[in-house]
Amino acid sequence: MIILAAVLWSTSGFFAKAPWFEGWPGFVLAFWRALFACVILLPMVRKPQWSARLIPVTLIFVAMNYTYLTVMERYEASNAIWLQYTAPIWIITLGVVFLKEKTTWADWTMVLFQMIGVLIILVPQFQDDTVWGLTLKVLVGFTYALVVLSLRWMRDFEAAWIVGLNHVITCLVFLPFVIQVGVYPEQWIQWAALVAFGMLQMGLPYWLFAKSVKHIPGHEATGIVILEPILVPIWVFIAWGHLSSYESPSSSTMIGAAFILIGLVIRFMNERKSARQPADAG
Repeated sequence: MIILAAVLWSTSGFFAKAPWFEGWPGFVLAFWRALFACVILLPMVRKPQWSARLIPVTLIFVAMNYTYLTVMERYEASNAIWLQYTAPIWIITLGVVFLKEKTTWADWTMVLFQMIGVLIILVPQFQDDTVWGLTLKVLVGFTYALVVLSLRWMRDFEAAWIVGLNHVITCLVFLPFVIQVGVYPEQWIQWAALVAFGMLQMGLPYWLFAKSVKHIPGHEATGIVILEPILVPIWVFIAWGHLSSYESPSSSTMIGAAFILIGLVIRFMNERKSARQPADAG
């Protein structure tokens, strides 16, 4: 389920970089994506439950949507996705402190490589970007980490309910801003793309991820979806590489991504090795 979620998630760059949405602010895309995600998620809800924990969980999800799509819309696509996959840095640290999850040497090796990768990606951009722009990029990974941890925190709740409510609150938060800027889909291709963006790229994979993350540690789940950041720039290049507006990944992004990838590979090679040992012993 997590692998399928990763493949579906990886189409985010295809939609966010589409010429049909050129000039659309990130929060406008976030609103429409969340709206159509609700269409597929809410009918799946069987057991709505209320808890005060839902308040921070939904607000965290809103923040993740805003930071990710804003960075995706403003900058080169792989920049945003690789920064999102620095989430294990925060997941491991916060997971150990608050959820008492166990870690290994491979976890902290992954964190080290990812921190190096982030610095390689961001340092060349210090002179060309604003403080707010750089903060948004760091928040991409931090807010995604909080979403993963919050899903584990709420694992006693129905997955469709948690994810569906997250998207409802996202719509409500961004609706006034969408009305203020007055950006709406006008062409049939925009409507079709937004439906697919919300249902297939956002709603369905988050439901799959939420059901899966109940059964494995947060940092392990995040690492399994390593397929997503690898596929994002590939889909963008295949679909929009011919456009004059296409921006290829910078050398610093590719080098930094390599460090992030190496960290993830080390972590999961160790995970596979640990999983084999009991079986070999048996």
